[in-house]
Amino acid sequence: MPRAFSADQPRQEPFRAAGTDAGARMPEAAERLNVPQVVRKRLFIGLLVSTAVLVCLALFLIWIFPILDGGHPLLSWAYGTLLAIVLGLTGWTALGLVVNIAFGRSLIASSRIRAMTIRFFMPLMEMLGTAVGIGRDKVRASFVRVNNELVRGEARRYAPHEMLILLPHCLQRAACRHRLNELENCRRCGACPIDGLLALSARYGVRLEVATGGTLARRIIVERRPRFIIAVACERDLASGIQDAYPLPVYGVLNERPNGPCRDTIVRPENVEDALKLFLAEPGPRQ
Repeated sequence: MPRAFSADQPRQEPFRAAGTDAGARMPEAAERLNVPQVVRKRLFIGLLVSTAVLVCLALFLIWIFPILDGGHPLLSWAYGTLLAIVLGLTGWTALGLVVNIAFGRSLIASSRIRAMTIRFFMPLMEMLGTAVGIGRDKVRASFVRVNNELVRGEARRYAPHEMLILLPHCLQRAACRHRLNELENCRRCGACPIDGLLALSARYGVRLEVATGGTLARRIIVERRPRFIIAVACERDLASGIQDAYPLPVYGVLNERPNGPCRDTIVRPENVEDALKLFLAEPGPRQ
């Protein structure tokens, strides 16, 4: 249990006092989290389809050039057969994504193909987005939004001990002297979101961990072996983490960075609680 504050120890201004509006401290977070979902879905689907078309066109051009240069016909036709398979898998995957996102239904064998395609196409989608003036973080945020919709579409629920809330260390105030190598070190002063998130963890009986980077996050996942993860991070870390954790389902909650990357970031505790209620087998808090 964390030690109590001494009488001469100044108490920080609470990050979120009881009964106050959480959005008062986070106007930028509120604005961003209210971006229409359909916009991000269309952005992701549009970039995915465009990237797939460009990749298929490049493969097709590579196929026809050996014929024009006098290449061996059998080799050319073998490559053509391989190209047809790749085109079919790509089209089936794109169709599976669109159907899943739009109607909440999965096509046969689309989940595994979808995962392989997203891992392969995501870097190309980021490059294409940058080329047409769309920032990488916007593409990643779109990917996180679509991923969350697909995870919700599976309609699965989990017991509290099967879930894990994974947080970045940058939610802690940089000026805090108490490092969170162990969560018991937190003094629960309320100066950062950690206090409210620890309260959620205790209220719902879901394990909470703080990771200082991707390597530690992967180690935590291996050691704790959860069946479902609610992860808080920036666009870059969420996008890469979701891909690395597959097939383990990850529901992403974007943080805000009013002080720049990796310093005093912010997340609404109620957003994490909403995610818990979506996936807990018994969504009510403990009495």
